[in-house]
This record gives sequence, structure tokens and C-alpha cells, in this order.
Amino acid sequence: MGNPRGFLELTRRLPKKRPASERIHDYREAEPLLEGERLAQQASRCMDCGVPFCHSGCPLGNLIPEWNDLVYKGRLDEATVRLHATNNFPEMTGRLCPAPCEASCVLALNDDPVTIKAIEAAIAERALAVGLPPEPAPERTGRRVAVIGSGPAGLACAQQLAREGHQVVVFEKADAAGGLLRYGIPDFKMDKALLDRRLEQLVAEGVELRCGVEAGVTVTADELEAQFDAIAIAAGAQRPRPLGVPGEDLAGVHFAMEYLTQQNRVIAGRPIGERISAEGKHVLILGGGDTGADCLGTAHRQGAASVTQLEIAERPPETRSADNPWPEWPSIFRVSPAHEEGGERAYALMTTRLEGTGGKVERLIAQTARRDGRGFVAEPGTERAFAAELVLIATGFVGGEPSPLPADLGLDVDASGRLVADDRARTRRPHVFAFGDARRGASLVVWAIAEGRVAAHSISLFLAGKRALPLAATG
Repeated sequence: MGNPRGFLELTRRLPKKRPASERIHDYREAEPLLEGERLAQQASRCMDCGVPFCHSGCPLGNLIPEWNDLVYKGRLDEATVRLHATNNFPEMTGRLCPAPCEASCVLALNDDPVTIKAIEAAIAERALAVGLPPEPAPERTGRRVAVIGSGPAGLACAQQLAREGHQVVVFEKADAAGGLLRYGIPDFKMDKALLDRRLEQLVAEGVELRCGVEAGVTVTADELEAQFDAIAIAAGAQRPRPLGVPGEDLAGVHFAMEYLTQQNRVIAGRPIGERISAEGKHVLILGGGDTGADCLGTAHRQGAASVTQLEIAERPPETRSADNPWPEWPSIFRVSPAHEEGGERAYALMTTRLEGTGGKVERLIAQTARRDGRGFVAEPGTERAFAAELVLIATGFVGGEPSPLPADLGLDVDASGRLVADDRARTRRPHVFAFGDARRGASLVVWAIAEGRVAAHSISLFLAGKRALPLAATG
């Protein structure tokens, strides 16, 4: 390593975010990037461990110590090559991934971990600024692959297959490609121009994008099997988990992705139905995860009168508990940029009913929640009422949206709504592969990309037995 004392001499430093009072008035990204001397300094804190545990935290197997050292030495072109060797879309993971690699950083044993995520984003941003040259295959195989779904899993798979020389067609039922990257992630977390630049690269490499086409409906399973040598399903897991309480059908109660998708469409200038807006309203968000935080930031920007986020679990501890040791992911209290912008957070509350008059929601009734085995139960006599004119349900997902495609292809679906496939994306049908959230259930963007790369490897072996692209680690 260039500076063996970097971790001793320097502290963890991140770029200063734009002031909350400024950023809640626009949808530009909230967090700037590391640059110049600070970028090199932060990279120098990497200890080049004999056993880099950051790899165990990263399902992509990113070459983290290697590109940290290259950044410190100012060899950014080489760092870019190392970064893209394992990750198709580092500008996305550098913004959206919760960074399990940092939780596994050896430095985190007794200090703040290396700023791996911020360094990754900075390398990727430089690559985007310089330009993303396409990497077309030297020759074509003549084999055709249909990829269902254009989220990060589907796009990563498509790019790997195209670079292997196969003809790839991506089918997306929405009117634009990107999956949740397009219509789920708020613009203040990831500018959609980043996605568009990657899509341009994929198209230049020979990937065909067909949007507004629902596999299994617009194009049938029989047609897919007749036209393609292999079918790769990465349709996601966007079916939301319902509350299952009285009043859930009142006007003003919406699932989180319905709300977030609409706002992204508004920013993109695309048509929407009846507008869902938090402006001037008392907003309740049910769910304390990333999706709930995305709703929180969006409600701030729409001018909500108040925003309260309710979580069924207890407030996490400030530091790791004894039964949550390094290098496991720490279950600790976290504050996202959206939380810095305002709003309240309440814990250990279970929604029991929603009430209102004239068919519109006016209040939410909750009780104190207590763990009971793997689930939660409501404590009798602990009711609390919350004013609510807009309720956003961000309590997770229960599998893929209804589609005739799995049954028409003869695929198995488990009790959780996930397509049944092994860890190499292989289903019971040899020419059909399933991966990403469609196989795992709703998960992280870094897992989606990793699964897409693994699926591409399996598909290439199935198609031709040709030399496959490097396989991502599966964690």
C-alpha cells in the first residue's frame, strides 16, 4: 500500500451534504462526491488486510483494497478498470447500497470503517464524466436470450450476455427501462441521468430494450420459447405486503411504491393518474426501512404539514449489541439524509385500524407492539391515535406481481411468491433462469447485480459451453 499509516493518521471523512433547508426544495442529489486530496486521503485509510473481510460483506466480490490503493496513488484509470471488473453499475451501488462491505471492514473493529461506498461512487463518477465506451463482443454466437425485467439484475445479466456475444432482448412492462432504479428510487438519491448513460452503453453493446411489453401478456410464454434459446426472468418482487387491518381501503391510504413511482414520473414529465400529494397534509409512513425513508424525503419536498414514520420493532441500539458481533451487519440506529430533513420517528407500534369519514382516512390507531417468537403482537390497553390525511404503507414486499408467465413456463413458485431456482439461477426448465428479487425476494441493489452476473454465467454455459465471463462471488 502507498501509505501504510493512513488508517492511523487520518479519520473517516465524508463530503458535507447540502443543507437540509436547501435540498428539501428540489430533487437534486443530496450528497456530493469525494474529490481531489480528500478522496486520496480516504482511500489511504484502507489497510490492505491479509484477509480483506470487506469482500465477505460484498456479494459482488469487489476488489476493494486494490482500487483503494490505486486511488491513493492517483491511478484512477486503473482503479476504474478494477471497479468495473466485478460491478456493472458502480455509480448506482455507490449511491444506493447500504455498504455491507463497510460493516465488514477490519478497521471497524475499533474505529470508523474506510469510506468504501463514497470512494466507489467517486471512481464511477469520473468514469461517467470521461465517457462509457461500449465493450461489444468480438464475435456473435447467434444465440438469442430474452431477459424479463430491466432492473439492476436484468440489466447486469443482459450486459454480460451481450459482451459474451449473444443477442439479448430486454422486455420491460413499464414505459421506460430501469425497474425500481427508474420508478422507485427518488431522484434525490440517484439522478436518472446516470441510468440513462448506462442504458446508452448497453444499447451500443447490442442490447435491445423493448418497453411497454409485459412478458406473459403482450408477448406470451409460447412466443418467447419459440423466438429465444433461453429466457432469463428478473421481474422483481414488487407485490406489496398489505396491512390486513380495517380501513386499509380508505381514500388517502397508498402503498409506498405507488407514491414514489408517481413522483418519479412527475419529475420525468411522464403521464400519471390522480395525483398523490403530501402537500399541507399530516402524513404517516408505516415502515422504518429505506423505502419508508424515501417516502419521508419525498413528503418533505411536497410540503407536508407533518410526517411521522412508524416502526413495528423497537428502536435499535446506538452501537452493536453483544449478540451482533463484527463482521455481521450491525443492527443499529441509523439516520438517513431524509431523517435529517425533519419528521418524527415512533417505535414498537402496531397498526390495528384506520378510521375516517366520507371514505377518507383521518386517523390511524396503533397499539404497543411486543415480539412474540418471530412475529409481533399488540399489547391490550395501549391504543394511540395519530392524525393522518395521507398514509403510506412501506412494510415490505411479498413476491412478484401477478403474472401468467411462471405458470405458462411451468415454473415453481414458493410460499413467499418467489420463483424457485438454485443459486446459479437454474429453474426446473433447463432453458429458463430466474434471479434477482424474483428469486431472492426484495433485497439490495448489490445483490441484484451479483445475481444478474451469476445468471449470465449460467446462461452462457447452457447456450454454448463457451468461455464465460468472470463469475461474481455469491457471498
